[in-house]
Amino acid sequence: MKCVLDSTVFFLDFPVSGEMYTTPLVMGELVDLPSKCRFEKYASSGLQILTPKPESIQRVQEAAKHSRDSGVISDTDVEIIALALDLDAVIYTDDFAVQNVAMELHVPVHSIQQRAAKKIVWKYRCSGCGRYFKNDGECPICGSKIKRKLK
Repeated sequence: MKCVLDSTVFFLDFPVSGEMYTTPLVMGELVDLPSKCRFEKYASSGLQILTPKPESIQRVQEAAKHSRDSGVISDTDVEIIALALDLDAVIYTDDFAVQNVAMELHVPVHSIQQRAAKKIVWKYRCSGCGRYFKNDGECPICGSKIKRKLK
């Protein structure tokens, strides 16, 4: 089985087997000694570092807009989902935004310590006047902050 590993796998002592992949941006998130040691352990077992195709990154960004997770999903998150698309692989992550966007693209996800995420549809509501919008930011009506809420 092909597995794309998010940073969480390296922060915890979580066993993974099969063909393992990650991205350069995940490597950049590993700053403490234990996570770097776990990375080296997986690298000696065949972990490969790959960069996803630009068209896959574009698909993920569009899916994040559709699921309304684009404001919270990082470039690293986009990369791991795109790589899973390229490789037809399972993503190992506990990040709910990653899981939500992956579900949008029908990419299988394996949660690590958290429960698996359920499909979430976000709405954006002004904290001042209560109007709903398509994205977060500042309300054009009253100037208050627009916040992400569960639908």
